[in-house]
Amino acid sequence: MAGSLNKATIIGNLTRDPEIRQTTNGQNVCSFGIATNRTWKNQQGEKQEQVEYHNIVAWGKLADICGQYLQKGKKVYIDGRLQTRDWEGQDGQKKYRTEIVAENMIMLSRSGDAPMGESSMGGGNMPPADDEINLEDIPF
Repeated sequence: MAGSLNKATIIGNLTRDPEIRQTTNGQNVCSFGIATNRTWKNQQGEKQEQVEYHNIVAWGKLADICGQYLQKGKKVYIDGRLQTRDWEGQDGQKKYRTEIVAENMIMLSRSGDAPMGESSMGGGNMPPADDEINLEDIPF
């Protein structure tokens, strides 16, 4: 019997400041957006770029850390799982939202708030932060 895997790993820049809320049972949840870029050359040799926008949700202690240290424009590594929620909108239509539920976060932008790499939640050996990241160096 084949297993399954639900894993999402992205490196990108925050598109908005994190928002922290509390659930009715008192658990902290933080949500924010990240943009990732893909570049390539078309058949004419012209550089092309495509931007993808991702919704991120962090829970508990990781939510606290994201809310305290992350801000719009900063580069961040996120790894977690995909989750799609559904609800009924005020217009009566069913709405859907796919998000990455963060399990690990590493700040990659330079900041005076915390030493680079020390905000990691969870395991993993990540390379030191740098303005340019070589994805081949990251152990996926």
